[in-house]
Amino acid sequence: MNLRVIRVCELLKRELGVLIGREIKFEAPLVSVRSVDITPDLKNAHVFISAIGTKWQKEQAVEVLNSHRQQLQHELSRRVVLKYTPLLHFQIDESIERGTRVLSLLDEIGPTLSEDGETQPPSQDP
Repeated sequence: MNLRVIRVCELLKRELGVLIGREIKFEAPLVSVRSVDITPDLKNAHVFISAIGTKWQKEQAVEVLNSHRQQLQHELSRRVVLKYTPLLHFQIDESIERGTRVLSLLDEIGPTLSEDGETQPPSQDP
């Protein structure tokens, strides 16, 4: 990605975060914009959101955002001056959940190092 695309992504992330926090109500306790990935022609933007709550609340947050997509694009066009206002595509960002799952699996199966640097199998608790 070139520098302009990166700057536009950060600008869209910041402005969408403000708009979503101020204008839209969700069932989930907290919904935030994690990142924005925009195509090189600046016509499509994939907005990755993070939501705290149940799986249903997360899915409901994406549905609410998709139903308010035109309103958000209109407000975004007023705040960010671009030749084309990008078409927004909302998705749940599951990278945090995947990362914690990988770390827990590594903790379960990985050998532990003893104080002298030799590997030992994980201890089995009865």
